[in-house]
Amino acid sequence: MFYDPEINRSYGRMTEHYGVGVLPARPKKPKDKASVEAGVRFAQGYILGRLRNQTFFSLDEANAAVAVAMTDMNTRPMRKLGVSRADLLESLDRPALKRLPDAEYEYAEWKLVRVGIDYHVEIDKFYYSVPHALMRQQVDARITTGTIELFHKGKRVAAHQRRYGGARRHGTLPEHMPPNHRNYSEWSPERFQRWGASIGPETEGLVIAILARRPHPEHGFRTCAGILQLYKSIEKGRAESVSAYALAVGALNSNSVASILSSNLDLAAPAQEEGDGIDTHANVRGPLYFQ
Repeated sequence: MFYDPEINRSYGRMTEHYGVGVLPARPKKPKDKASVEAGVRFAQGYILGRLRNQTFFSLDEANAAVAVAMTDMNTRPMRKLGVSRADLLESLDRPALKRLPDAEYEYAEWKLVRVGIDYHVEIDKFYYSVPHALMRQQVDARITTGTIELFHKGKRVAAHQRRYGGARRHGTLPEHMPPNHRNYSEWSPERFQRWGASIGPETEGLVIAILARRPHPEHGFRTCAGILQLYKSIEKGRAESVSAYALAVGALNSNSVASILSSNLDLAAPAQEEGDGIDTHANVRGPLYFQ
């Protein structure tokens, strides 16, 4: 369907659903809206003018009084035409009206999103899979209260139930996965682990912990890539310090690692002597146990 550039996509979908056309008013052309505004002003004055001195004690009571005033307004003959608005509705408008669609229109928002290297898109901090062949490409997301639909070049490629708080953050359909998750060797758990090892054992351990925490290791690619970007601008020794601190406190996402780095938490952490303090006790599980 062709959408007028003056109409946003959600509004255009609604007009398509009901089979109606929209003629937008032109910017800085007040005469385009004069007839509509005049009708609104007349209805407002006619109804409020008759009800302004009445007191209502419920919304139903007020609505009933408005309905009576509207009936009077619509059945009153107009001086210039000699017929009422109700007469014009029956003679001109009603014969041209179409039946309403069987299904009600469901409001949806549209958003252009890019598919990550883990073949998921992010919408409101939740992740939804698309076919892995669309990795790195842009898709259109249709977002309703109950569903997430994803389109590529006008064709729907994925549909998911929308996720909210408390649900798992990743929604992955098996048919979207590449065979054994290895068709794209450029991005693999082994590559990220090798990158971590090239910096040091603490960073390698952080990468392993991030990938092991996800139901599918590929879900951790986005986090590892984010940390890789953070570490590009710092020395290996500082990266190792940040990774060690992140592992100790269980900070296994890129936002937490960025916070540790920007706040210098790893530098401010007091050194603990071996065997000193409750954290080294043999019966204490440690912070990673609870992740």
